[in-house]
Amino acid sequence: MVDLSAILNAKILVVDDLSANLLLLTRMLGSAGYTSVTTTTDPFEVCKLYQRHRFDLILLDLLMPGMDGFQVMEGLKELAPDGYLPVLVITAQPGHKLRALQAGAKDFISKPFELAEVLARVHNMLDVSLMHKALQDCNDALEKRVRERTVDLQESYLETIFSMTRAAEHKDEDTGTHLQRISYYSRELAGVLGMDDEFVDRIYFASPMHDIGKIGISDQLLLKPGGFTPEEWEVMKGHTTMGAQILGNSKSPYLWMGAEIALNHHERWDGGGYPEGIRGDAIPLTARIVGICDVYDALRSRRSYKPAFDHQKSMSIITDGDGRTMPEHFDPVIISSFKEHHQLFCDIFDKYTADECSLPMPAARA
Repeated sequence: MVDLSAILNAKILVVDDLSANLLLLTRMLGSAGYTSVTTTTDPFEVCKLYQRHRFDLILLDLLMPGMDGFQVMEGLKELAPDGYLPVLVITAQPGHKLRALQAGAKDFISKPFELAEVLARVHNMLDVSLMHKALQDCNDALEKRVRERTVDLQESYLETIFSMTRAAEHKDEDTGTHLQRISYYSRELAGVLGMDDEFVDRIYFASPMHDIGKIGISDQLLLKPGGFTPEEWEVMKGHTTMGAQILGNSKSPYLWMGAEIALNHHERWDGGGYPEGIRGDAIPLTARIVGICDVYDALRSRRSYKPAFDHQKSMSIITDGDGRTMPEHFDPVIISSFKEHHQLFCDIFDKYTADECSLPMPAARA
């Protein structure tokens, strides 16, 4: 979690064509201790202001004359090459909320304003936005060190990246040791598949980044109890492309593999996955390995819609199918290796389920 002083000193831009709304929101934020709040009634100025100040959060009214909030977000996308827009929309129209999320907004505030809701949503959004910015800074630093081929510093930055992937995990239901287990499952499975040491090392570090795109999904949607509507499911599936955008455009082999896994780990061997519906060997091997590891761990873990299953039942679901999960979803070679070495998965889950467990970092490659 981000330090409270950093949140209160974050740069906020409030955009509304009504001066009265700007005054009200400014007073609300000021009363809570926020120190850097900029306002404008002109939607045409938003992109220029963002380019100059790189705000940590933008509170954006949707209904404005001349240029509405949706058009403003389109302009902001061009200034956010990683695809992450720190936008909290302001709307009184329930029908606009889902459309705003699909357009790139991360959450919304309803009109008329309620102090508790405004402050809670602003705090949560800044928490995630600042963690996202820290991850990007870490990625930039890692790329520089990789170019310099400084192995000892690279190991330190890799450890930082691993810690930063918890920014996505803290928004999800399983905030325990899911990331550690995914690393170990992936490393062991890659090893028994005969992959070389370099591949095994990289997938160990890259696999925990598989769901980093969830940092761009609103808490309201990500933590929603029960099923999603078709529209909400489309937004939720976007965490794959969001993850690839966050980690992409990097020369680091670890981040490059992380982006590949993030984009493709929900693809299925039979072509029934997402986001592209690719099939067979068109799915990168890294994603095929992490995909079955992620499914196994999800089955073993408690969710709002299911209890935690034991090892035998989880094995049965993956190898025999239960309608939702079917063996044809997985690479036949990988599922065969999974069957042969299933005890490795059981042992890893049992060993790394306690909250206090830690993940030792092996030596990084240049």
